[in-house]
Amino acid sequence: MFKQGRKWADRFEFGLFTWPVLLCVIIAFYVPFLMTIRYSLTQWNGISKHPKFVGLDNFKQILMGDANFANAAWFTVKYAILYIVLVNVLAILLAVVLDMKLKSSAWLRAAFFVPYILSLVIVGFIWKFIFMQGFESLGASTGWGIFQLSWLGEEGLAFISILAVSIWQSIGFYMVIYIAGLQAVPEDLKEAAIVDGAGPVRRFFSIVLPLLAPSITISVFMALTNSIKVFDVILSLTGGGPGGTTYSIAYDIYRDTFQNNLYGYGTAKALILFVAVLVITVIQLSIFKRREVEA
Repeated sequence: MFKQGRKWADRFEFGLFTWPVLLCVIIAFYVPFLMTIRYSLTQWNGISKHPKFVGLDNFKQILMGDANFANAAWFTVKYAILYIVLVNVLAILLAVVLDMKLKSSAWLRAAFFVPYILSLVIVGFIWKFIFMQGFESLGASTGWGIFQLSWLGEEGLAFISILAVSIWQSIGFYMVIYIAGLQAVPEDLKEAAIVDGAGPVRRFFSIVLPLLAPSITISVFMALTNSIKVFDVILSLTGGGPGGTTYSIAYDIYRDTFQNNLYGYGTAKALILFVAVLVITVIQLSIFKRREVEA
């Protein structure tokens, strides 16, 4: 009898602490998600009390006849691939250098990590000023043609600007992940490779890099999800210009929903983006997890 009473007391205590959290999660996430599914099947301007039910017409129009969404999707794919590759390669190189016994390594780590603390909106406005005002002054003083280019006014240069600013802002975060992974590599494996006559490059690719697989999995996952949802740096740096050539999917959703008042259409695009992010990240995690090596 005492054990039964104790068991019910434990269950009550467990529910007392978990149910409020579960209730908050349901209200903050699951209820809005179900509402998103509902509104994605309607034609709604965000004001009317009675949205018009249109079924799957929004999804058909998005996937079959929306040129803006197709262009935004292509921009997002290009941006995501380049961002994932470049930010991870550069972060690994920085981590390898800063993992060495340098006197200034602590200061350099802090210097690379500080931009990540700043919001991408703030970073975008800072770099917008640099591209428009700072580069003009540098071009006038140095005469270098690179500073006289229209970095935010031409399609290709605007894409490079967005990519470069995003990498500059976030590389410190991925660098910290890789430094932690490098410090977890056993020293005896490195010493054994040195005894076997392996050089620094061979040691890195044969020992260090395979053991960095868990860090690579995490970093690629974070870079993938962040790049597919890129929005704030575009909003503050180019505003989607020039001529709408730097619209990402997230920015296209924002434009349709909050600027054109197509709330039903915008939520349908948001649902497509959610499914795409979910599927891609599940595939990425399953592939990378199988390739991880334990020390």
